[in-house]
Amino acid sequence: MKRLAAATLCGLLFALLHGCQSKQSSVEVIIEGEGPFPDFLVGTWKADTGGWEIVFEPDGTISSAVVSIGRVRLKPGQVTTVPMQLGGKGVFKPGPWMVRYSYAQRELLVEITINEFRTELGDDVLKGSTHDVLVGSVSADGRLWWAERFSRAQYIADTKQYHNRKLAFEPGDKPIEGLLFRKAAESP
Repeated sequence: MKRLAAATLCGLLFALLHGCQSKQSSVEVIIEGEGPFPDFLVGTWKADTGGWEIVFEPDGTISSAVVSIGRVRLKPGQVTTVPMQLGGKGVFKPGPWMVRYSYAQRELLVEITINEFRTELGDDVLKGSTHDVLVGSVSADGRLWWAERFSRAQYIADTKQYHNRKLAFEPGDKPIEGLLFRKAAESP
C-alpha cells in the first residue's frame, strides 16, 4: 500500500512539474537592464487597429492575446477552438511567444507565433501559420506603446475552386504596419 501511495505521489508531482514547465516555456521573458518587469506594463493593452490586445502579467508573461487573424483570444501553450460565423470552427495552435523589455531604450518587443491554424468559413477552409513581431517605444507616462508590426505568414486556401492553394506573399507585399497600443483602464 505504501508503494502504491508513493508511486501515485511521484506521478502526481511529475505531472504537476511537467505542466508548470510547459506553461513557463510557452512565453519567454527577457528584461534588459536592472529590475523586474515594469509595473506600468502589467495589464491589458489594446491596439488602435487590427483587433490586437495583449495582457501582460506581473512577471512579464502574456496570459492572453487577441491576434489580428480571426480576432480570437489565445492563451500561450493552449489550443483554442472557436465557432465560426458561417458555420464550422476555427482551431489555433500557438507556438512559442516572447516578451523583451529594455529599460535603457524603454522599448517593448513581443513575438507571437501561431504554429498552425485552421478556419472553416462555410465550405471554404483557410489554414496556415503566422509569426508576428511587435516592437516599439513605450511613452514616458507608461500609457502608450508605439509598435511596428513585422509579420510573416503562410496561408493555404482550400475551396471548391482551389484545393490546398498556397496564397503567395512576397517580403515586400505588405509594408510594416504601425500600431498604437493604449493601456486599458484598470477594472475597479
